[in-house]
Amino acid sequence: MFEPREGEIALGEDPAAMAADAKLVFIGRICSPWKTREECPKNMVAARASGQHASIEIEPQYRPGLDGLAGTSHVVVLSWLGSAPRNLIIQKPRHATQPKGVFALRSPARPNPVGLHVARLVALDVEAGVLSLDAIDTLDGTPVIDLKPYFASIDSFPDATPPRHRDAP
Repeated sequence: MFEPREGEIALGEDPAAMAADAKLVFIGRICSPWKTREECPKNMVAARASGQHASIEIEPQYRPGLDGLAGTSHVVVLSWLGSAPRNLIIQKPRHATQPKGVFALRSPARPNPVGLHVARLVALDVEAGVLSLDAIDTLDGTPVIDLKPYFASIDSFPDATPPRHRDAP
């Protein structure tokens, strides 16, 4: 269970307890060195700085979907962060002075705990269904819900800016 921080606000009903309206399947699992929330890097920059590599193991029935991915330098990994709380609509991150809305944060705690990770594809074994990655910022065993090739030509926005938070100068 997660202890709320000062200023955090929970939803009236926990989305984890609501009736499902999507039929997600897990196509594989992430293999990472991170076993606990405390040791897991908070983002991909920190994960890369750790020097720890990771991999994804794709379930056999989904391995044909890897055909054509060879030669891709980076992949977008969508994961299911099922251990994260789903009921916090206002959160107070450890590094912030003020609480913020969940949709202004990259926190795993959200109504639908979908993780988004862009990783360098170091190696690909289609037959074994293993993608070797430069790093990952999620726990070992985290389910994967989708993979997509990253295209710098359409996915990168050099002029993008993060949300302005109330505690920003």
